[in-house]
Amino acid sequence: MHGSMERVDRFCTALSRAPAGDGVEVLLFPPVGYLQGFAAGLKSTCVELGAQDLHVEPEGAYTGEVSGRMIRELGGRWALVGHSERRTGRGETDAQVARKCVAALNSGLNPIVCVGESLDERESGFAQEVVRRQLEAVLDAVGAAGLGGGAVAYEPVWAIGTGRTATPEQAEGMHRFIREAIVNVDKATGASVRILYGGSVKPDNAAELFAQPNIDGGLIGGASLEPESFLGIVAAVRNRRAADDERNRL
Repeated sequence: MHGSMERVDRFCTALSRAPAGDGVEVLLFPPVGYLQGFAAGLKSTCVELGAQDLHVEPEGAYTGEVSGRMIRELGGRWALVGHSERRTGRGETDAQVARKCVAALNSGLNPIVCVGESLDERESGFAQEVVRRQLEAVLDAVGAAGLGGGAVAYEPVWAIGTGRTATPEQAEGMHRFIREAIVNVDKATGASVRILYGGSVKPDNAAELFAQPNIDGGLIGGASLEPESFLGIVAAVRNRRAADDERNRL
């Protein structure tokens, strides 16, 4: 819950000046009250917008909630579902997250499904079991095809806002596990689905994380609050893409 109109203006100015294209997708997920401002300020760029959450119903007596249709009308094309703060702070269950994924797709939004384990779950050896359960709830609801146009974001709860970051090897291991779980349902989707890492990603560790073969980008938290640090991470993704293209030419 960060933001101001002054910050919207600064971000729009910085992103409008940044290099575009190169096959790198840049998405912003501001508080929904600022979506329209970002949509106006970034209309001449390739940046796309999304919401941090949505309600499972398209309309109704749900005071304070926001539907997928509303998000689209405000300029959003994406929606986060199952963010760790919603799971832990609001008690959202795997079933509720799956319903939100369905609601996003029914509204024409691309979902980014967040999964991840707590520190206790990792230290007890249940990290993969937790992530598998969270992922399977969504796959049961929408199938692998439902994830094909969106993404999965692995965010270890113990590395969010704590300054702790999973090592590149830890992150890659879970990303590989997620990809294999989706491949077991649908080989083509599993091979192509984007899997993002979210957990204290910063400009100084982004390059090493994004060099891993199954980490396709980042779901950025605190480092996205200022345009300079956010654009530093975007540059790391561009550098990875350029390196991949160079290897493919050799």
